[in-house]
Amino acid sequence: MTLQDLLGIELPIIQAPMAGVQGSALAIAVSHAGGLGSLPCAMLDAAALQRELATLSVHQPRPFNLNFFCHSQPPVDARREQQWRALLAPYYRELELDPEAVSPAPARQPFSHAIADLLEDQPPAVISFHFGLPEPDLLQRVKGWGSKVLSSATTVAEARWLEAHGADAIIAQGLEAGGHRGMFLDHDLNNQLGTFALLPQVVQAVAVPVIAAGGIADARGVAAALALGAAGVQVGTAYLLCPECSTSAVHRAALQNEAATTALTTLFSGRPARGIVNRMMRELGPLHPLAPAFPLATAGVAPLRATAEARGSGDFSPLWAGQNVSGCQAIPAAELTRALMADL
Repeated sequence: MTLQDLLGIELPIIQAPMAGVQGSALAIAVSHAGGLGSLPCAMLDAAALQRELATLSVHQPRPFNLNFFCHSQPPVDARREQQWRALLAPYYRELELDPEAVSPAPARQPFSHAIADLLEDQPPAVISFHFGLPEPDLLQRVKGWGSKVLSSATTVAEARWLEAHGADAIIAQGLEAGGHRGMFLDHDLNNQLGTFALLPQVVQAVAVPVIAAGGIADARGVAAALALGAAGVQVGTAYLLCPECSTSAVHRAALQNEAATTALTTLFSGRPARGIVNRMMRELGPLHPLAPAFPLATAGVAPLRATAEARGSGDFSPLWAGQNVSGCQAIPAAELTRALMADL
């Protein structure tokens, strides 16, 4: 069975879910172009999720992918939090902010039965997970709807685990990919592979379809991934300049800066994620040991980000992007989706 048959799509293109820079508009545009549009849901509360689902429902029977995280909520480490706030204090003073008046940042919520309750009346055609899979009873509930289940693997061992635990297809996430690493079994960054090293190993290791992700930004990249055995590709960064994205002005400017480089950082959430290097990453170092556990680091940085962005600066912003921004174009997402298939 092809990926298109499995997911009910025309093109083997999945738009990567990108929290903070997109809503349903991007997903709708990609799905109408024949790909699989994705909605990032981990930062949506119940009311926001219901609004987005209502918008997507108007465009059925086009399939859509709803993406959720599968992390465990960590306890607050008061000592580490105090050290983290002390590290950030000079920036608070510079921006004339009160470090004691930090308001909670948007929380990343793991998938739960409460969320499943919201989806049950109109279950998604596809549901994808980051950081593994939900607990078996919750996963079986999802599969009982008939939804196809995808999840990200960053190693061969993770791919085998996902197949054994019920994933219908696996996203092989290479080290080039923007945003959060999907790693969940092995947290050693030294064991993370690039897309075109990881992909053929995962294809050989599992029987389910494999979707390549990371560094794929144009038709040549798509063709290369398919030649290495991928059933399809997941593309995120290339869509960031599309008008259907809500990418901020500072983020768009960074994407178009030819001198921009990316790095993995824990500063903005507590988990390794790839973004464009900015002042905060340069001055503190991108992988800081004092960053609170995911997703608790977000709260301390959020006021700095909001204040700086209001002044036109991305110094404290998570400018998520993959290593290859060459495909970023300020063109409609449908046009970009079709262009990705131009060499096939």
